[in-house]
Amino acid sequence: MSTDQTPNTALSRRALLGAMAASPVALTLGGTVLSAGGLLPTRAQAQTTLKISHQFPGGTLTEGDFRDRLCRKFAAQVEAETKGALKFEVYPASSLMKTVAQLQALRKGALDFTLYPMPYGGGEIPEMNLGLMPCLVTSYEQGLAWKKKPIGEALTKALEAKGVKILTWVWQAGGVAARGTPVLHPADVKGIKIRGGSREMDMMFKAAGAAVSSIPSNEIYAGMQTGNLDAAVTSSTSLISFKLEEQSKSLTAARQKSFWYMLEPLMMSKTVFDGLPAAQQKALLTVGESLEPFGMEEARKDDQRVAEIYAKAGVKVVDMDDKVMDEWRAIARDTAWKDFADRSAEAAALLKLAEDVA
Repeated sequence: MSTDQTPNTALSRRALLGAMAASPVALTLGGTVLSAGGLLPTRAQAQTTLKISHQFPGGTLTEGDFRDRLCRKFAAQVEAETKGALKFEVYPASSLMKTVAQLQALRKGALDFTLYPMPYGGGEIPEMNLGLMPCLVTSYEQGLAWKKKPIGEALTKALEAKGVKILTWVWQAGGVAARGTPVLHPADVKGIKIRGGSREMDMMFKAAGAAVSSIPSNEIYAGMQTGNLDAAVTSSTSLISFKLEEQSKSLTAARQKSFWYMLEPLMMSKTVFDGLPAAQQKALLTVGESLEPFGMEEARKDDQRVAEIYAKAGVKVVDMDDKVMDEWRAIARDTAWKDFADRSAEAAALLKLAEDVA
């Protein structure tokens, strides 16, 4: 069963190993006896506790942000599949570490799991920038189709080479919350400061005349409250969870069309994954994949819910259509898409693979 934790409630691996080095006492972890003298096999089936970190508000298995619920469902189901050999601690709201620190910790094996916005890692792993390329993915079905297509295989290979393993593919559509008039056409962002959510979104907005901010989604509320942000694009779920309707006068919803589809998967440290027995690896992969329909269904529900919640709060709600999407796509192709493809032949090939998935 997954439980909320604070950073000080669990002994870290580093502290554990340090304590063992200074003590002759043997401890058991994951079916192996750890002692100052080395690693000794044991027949006892001990528990391994793994940590899941994310930036979103905490809840329960049945209530709250669906990304937190997905993590808890994953934890509960894997624990059941492994008959308690694997247990989990869930750290919501960046309570274990800062949002942007999660990827590096995952790559080093210092963090076991994170449900993480793919573009946040684009500086470390350039291929991750494809996870929020404006106007590239325009439906949930198209995004989830990546997994079994050459683009998914190439992206998976690139991430695993950098120490990251995707267990659950989650795509989310996003909308625009604004303190003033609705952001619909490119001309609407001229002269305002907007948070796009990725370097590529920012490039598109800059070309349309906006100033940009690169803060994570859990900092948008404060940015809008202080006037440092005029508008922000984020997932429908985050628009709800972070209560941005309290700072907004208009919302461009994602229930019909959106230029913003982000890959936000549940990812695991490949180092940690590779160190587990084959049966436990199978359980992780099986449960991870089984939760993908839940992720899509809940994300789609939130695209509708956010419009209802904001309208009830007195916020003006508008929708994009194909004509508006074409306006944004023309800018995206000349800026973000071109910039990504120009980085290298490999990047251009990767973008082409993504474009091939209609």
